[in-house]
Amino acid sequence: MNIRSLTRGDGVVIGAAVLLFIASFLDSFSGNGSGIPNAWDNLGLVMSMYVGGIAGAALIVVARGLPQPRKVIGLELGQIGVVLAVFSAWTAFWTIIDPLGPFDDLYQGLGASDVNAGTGLVLGLIATLALAGAAIATPLVPALKAPLAGAPQPPAPQPYGGQPQGGYGYPGAQQPFGGQPGQPFGGQPQPGQPQPAAQAAQPAGDFSPFWFAVPVPRPLYPEDGSSTPIAELAPGTWYLAVEQRGQNLIAQTQDGRRGVLQDSSGIQRG
Repeated sequence: MNIRSLTRGDGVVIGAAVLLFIASFLDSFSGNGSGIPNAWDNLGLVMSMYVGGIAGAALIVVARGLPQPRKVIGLELGQIGVVLAVFSAWTAFWTIIDPLGPFDDLYQGLGASDVNAGTGLVLGLIATLALAGAAIATPLVPALKAPLAGAPQPPAPQPYGGQPQGGYGYPGAQQPFGGQPGQPFGGQPQPGQPQPAAQAAQPAGDFSPFWFAVPVPRPLYPEDGSSTPIAELAPGTWYLAVEQRGQNLIAQTQDGRRGVLQDSSGIQRG
C-alpha cells in the first residue's frame, strides 16, 4: 500500500472516521433518566451509522493506496466506500430527528418530551457529514486532491555507491537537465567550460529519474501499447519520470501507476 498516494481529502476521511468511532461510545441522547445508552446498545444503529461509516472510510483509504483498482461485484472499493459513507450520513440525519425511536424498548423511563439528541448523535452527525462530503468532493476539488504527504524523492545514480546530496531530480533543485562532460552528473559547469545547447532527449544510458509537471492535462497510456489511457496527469502535481523510450517518457503517478507519456513538450522539470 502506497501511503504517499493519500490526498488531503483522504486525511479528512480518516479524521472523520476517528471522530465517528469516539462518538459511538458517547450518550446517544440526553434526558432525565439514568442508564442512558450509547450506540453500542442498539445493534441496528451502530452497524448502519457508525460501523458503516467507518467501514466506508477504510475502503476509500485502502482503495487510494492500492497500485491498481480492485473491484467487488463490479464496483471499485472506493465507490463502495463512498456509498457506505453517504448511507451513514443519511442514517445519522434521520436518527437525530427522532433520537428516541431506536431505544423505545431499552429506555421507556423517559418521556418523549424529555429526550434530546445526545453528544454521541451530534458528533456522529458531524462526522458522517464530513466523511460523506470529503468522499464525494475529493475527486472534484483541487485542494483536496493535493498529496497528504510529500512526494518521495527519486534515487539519483551515484558513482561507486556514493550517497545523493540533493542533486538532480529533486523538485526545487537548481541543476540543469543533464551533466556536463568531465564533472559529476547534475553539477554546475566550471568557468571556462563550454556549455552545449539543451538537448531534446538524453541517450538512454545517461537517463536518470526526475520529477516533472505538465502544463495542461495529458493522458498516460499503458506500457503494453494500448490506446486506452490509465490515468490523466494534471497540472500542479509532480510526477516521476522513471525511464525514457525514444521521445516518450515512462511516468509514475502518486499512487504508483506507471504508464507512457507520449507528449512531453513543455513539461517543467523539478
